[in-house]
Amino acid sequence: MESINWSDLSFGYMKTDYNVRCYYRDGKWGELEVSSSEIINIHMAATCLHYGQESFEGLKAFKGKDGKIRVFRMDENAKRMQSSSRGIKMAELPVEKFEEAIRKVVKLNERFVPPYESGAALYIRPLMIGLGAQVGVKPAPEYMFMVFVTPVGPYFKGGFKPSKVCIMRDYDRAAPHGTGTIKVGGNYAASLVAGEKAKELGYAAVLYLDPKEKKYLDECGPANFFGIRGNSYITPQSNSILPSITNKSLQQLAEDMGLKIERRPVPFDEIATFEEAAECGTAAVIAPISQIDDIDMNKSYIISKDGKPGSVCEKLYNKLRGIQYGDEPDTYNWVTTIE
Repeated sequence: MESINWSDLSFGYMKTDYNVRCYYRDGKWGELEVSSSEIINIHMAATCLHYGQESFEGLKAFKGKDGKIRVFRMDENAKRMQSSSRGIKMAELPVEKFEEAIRKVVKLNERFVPPYESGAALYIRPLMIGLGAQVGVKPAPEYMFMVFVTPVGPYFKGGFKPSKVCIMRDYDRAAPHGTGTIKVGGNYAASLVAGEKAKELGYAAVLYLDPKEKKYLDECGPANFFGIRGNSYITPQSNSILPSITNKSLQQLAEDMGLKIERRPVPFDEIATFEEAAECGTAAVIAPISQIDDIDMNKSYIISKDGKPGSVCEKLYNKLRGIQYGDEPDTYNWVTTIE
């Protein structure tokens, strides 16, 4: 892999050697199949193309200083994909089959796992789609699960630095009691207009308010939001927020650091009281927020007075990354070593 500049990777797609596929037919899942093709053949009347029967996940493999490859909390991704399947009436993939696929695809593409000192990782993308020729609005007769991988650099090229986000009340990411709590493509498609508008205005993301009353904090772009005030780690809870595995992990770490965890509806007005704030997810781990601009009300909330990440965010970021790379002891059994 001499041709790859590991330290200059973008967060984008690069062809690797193999992907892994598995089909659900006649009421049961088949065996894993290995493919070197980047192409999938699907019928033009497949439900994934017309009625959104599609879900996906995102996780990473990391190479440690000891040369071992570690995957972070893949059992949680497997369970979340099952939740997505229940949400849009797809066949549920067993956790064991999901984990077998992850192990196999990482091992097959081992040469694409970036070295420890590069700061990069191997991004793993499992997805499931509804197959079968159908024009009626009903669940597909068949499904395909597949996993591909690609080496990626940091999500934000600037690194672990605070950035500005904005409030836009004219846009919703997901509807109450809709698909916000599951990981399906439609949620992300619905966020593209607001997201691009925010970027044109110089913001990293949109901090969405709740879709029903516009009174409470919801998600921040494609990620969960949390704020730090005093000794509290505060993160929104609602029926339109995706349960982030990163956020779940950070809450555990924060609690063990002595912080009080408050997972609850967070009124918009509380942002003025936060000493630190951030978005969190698989891609960036933690992306600190320096400022929140309420565009509609022409008001700004300065979170980071000196333009630097807060001390709590920094400790949490370093601790979680340390566990992922094997630099910190994995006392939670979050990491799977790929043998």
